[in-house]
Amino acid sequence: MTEENKMVYYPLRPIQRWIVDNNFLKARSTMMNIHRLFKLDMSIDMQRLADAINDILNAYDIFRCRFDFHPETNDICQRFDDEIKPVAIEKMSDEEFQEVAKTLTTPYKSFKEPFYRARLFETPSAKYFYLDCYHAVMDGTSMIILFWRELDSRYKGKVIKRVPLQYADYIEEELQTPPELLEEGHKYFREMLRYLDPKIHLIPPDVENANTWKKGEVEYHIQNITREYFTGTKRKETSFFLAASMLAIAKSAGVKSSVMSWLHNGRVTTKEMRLIGVMIEHFPISWDFEKENCTVAEFLDGLDEKMTKSLGYRKSLDVVYGEGLEDETITFMFQKKTLGDISSSLKLGGTTVEIVETPNNEYDAAENYLNIEVCLIDDDTYTLLLEYYVGTYTENNMKKYAEIFNKIVTQLQNENQTVLKILNED
Repeated sequence: MTEENKMVYYPLRPIQRWIVDNNFLKARSTMMNIHRLFKLDMSIDMQRLADAINDILNAYDIFRCRFDFHPETNDICQRFDDEIKPVAIEKMSDEEFQEVAKTLTTPYKSFKEPFYRARLFETPSAKYFYLDCYHAVMDGTSMIILFWRELDSRYKGKVIKRVPLQYADYIEEELQTPPELLEEGHKYFREMLRYLDPKIHLIPPDVENANTWKKGEVEYHIQNITREYFTGTKRKETSFFLAASMLAIAKSAGVKSSVMSWLHNGRVTTKEMRLIGVMIEHFPISWDFEKENCTVAEFLDGLDEKMTKSLGYRKSLDVVYGEGLEDETITFMFQKKTLGDISSSLKLGGTTVEIVETPNNEYDAAENYLNIEVCLIDDDTYTLLLEYYVGTYTENNMKKYAEIFNKIVTQLQNENQTVLKILNED
């Protein structure tokens, strides 16, 4: 698209629309804030750092993004022509900083404003960098990995020769996806979700208080499996633990089918790997264990095939988000290292960066009932993290699910038995 014909009002991408519809318009909290307060080494040159930050803010259009209403359709859209306010060093006393720090995180609550906050603080005893982004324009990979990697390079004086891929350009490319390919994907995802029934495909709630949007967490150390298992079998960790999640949900619900969503970072091509912006995707995945009765090996192979095919149809997820086909599904994600762990080992100019504790995000709206996360930890074992809403589940309910999940992880290592046998065992 030529400069003369470039768009002014860009549509929200499907994942952005999903976040806005399910969270922004309902939440009046910090639920969708991605924020970190970084304590820097005292040797850091703050002016050089400010210059590096400002260079990045001006290099990527996502920092000029703001939401607006289209003048003709009145639909929520986005523009990339906001002005960047330069980051300056704010010098103050330690006592003044402690008071300012309490006010750093506030909800993103209005249109026509930037969806990021970047501030530099210097006190007599410390130096800080604060970065906060709204999830509808930024994901964790962008903020903790891509942004920080480039910040370190620019701070060191390295010249960034390549022209970064802009988010607006990516939206325009995405809009050029052939209609026939989109329709093929639409049929695929509709078929994947054809028999989703929240009444039977969720772990049965054990409390009913829809007005209590407080997040609970249960962490469980998965036993009887280490990373060595995957090295020896060549099985993929993501599909293996997704399989365990699907079977554990089906067993908890007492049914013989499972419908879930699995989270992917949304980056598939080389240029997407370097794209700063929100790219995450939720892919629906389903299995009817009675109609598709098979061995564990066939189940795991089949999940791999479905996941690969889904990635090929990722541009067609607009039908899933747009029609709300998976709004009430449980989400699974696998991480080899959490963003928190990554950010705890960040370097800047050869110095170590410390993450300062900030208040937890406040929750007052729900994406779904439950998020399931499996993470590889330092000793090559795995933890299961269940994030749930206390208005739906109790801690005891989540612990029971974790025990079922743990048992199924052991059973899945016997690839010759059938999945129905796993579901039918007491």
